Amino acid sequence: MELEKFLRIKEKYGFVASWACWASQSGTKAKDGIDDLEIFNINNPNNVLNDLHTKFVLVGLNISRADIDDEAWRNFHSPSPKATDYKLRYAISDSGLWGSYMTDLLKDFVEVDASKATRFFKQNPEKLSKHLEFFQEELNFVCENKPTLFALGGDTFQLLSECFGDKYKIVKLYHYASQIKLEALRHQYISSV
Repeated sequence: MELEKFLRIKEKYGFVASWACWASQSGTKAKDGIDDLEIFNINNPNNVLNDLHTKFVLVGLNISRADIDDEAWRNFHSPSPKATDYKLRYAISDSGLWGSYMTDLLKDFVEVDASKATRFFKQNPEKLSKHLEFFQEELNFVCENKPTLFALGGDTFQLLSECFGDKYKIVKLYHYASQIKLEALRHQYISSV
């Protein structure tokens, strides 16, 4: 990815999105290094800028915790001990999804339970339309061509299909926090590309 474009995306969406790249597991724990954002530092000679692309966009439903700080690219790279972002790193490593843009369909709506978030917006469709418009604007800004959208979980897939199924190819993936064995999760993610 060109540096200028990366910086424009960072300025506009860096606090609500990220990239499907993580630092290597630095220790014996699966979560080691998951919150290391130095990989996105343009002054770091080992940055991942050359790995980044917008051919694919991984889409979560909404942010699940309010403990993401005000640091760009923190979404999907949480330092929280409750977060399961390490499963994404494991599932995506060495696959075509590595380096993809990642974002949430619903911005600034914190809810751990996806079914509650879905129910809220079904009951309040006027509030959903603003989120959908913002998401479309984000895709238009970030992606040069029409990306394939990878929905993280069934609720995300359903909403994306209903609202954007006529515009984009949408692929359903297990949500990385679901109770599925890591090898099965990885197999599905790798075989989906």
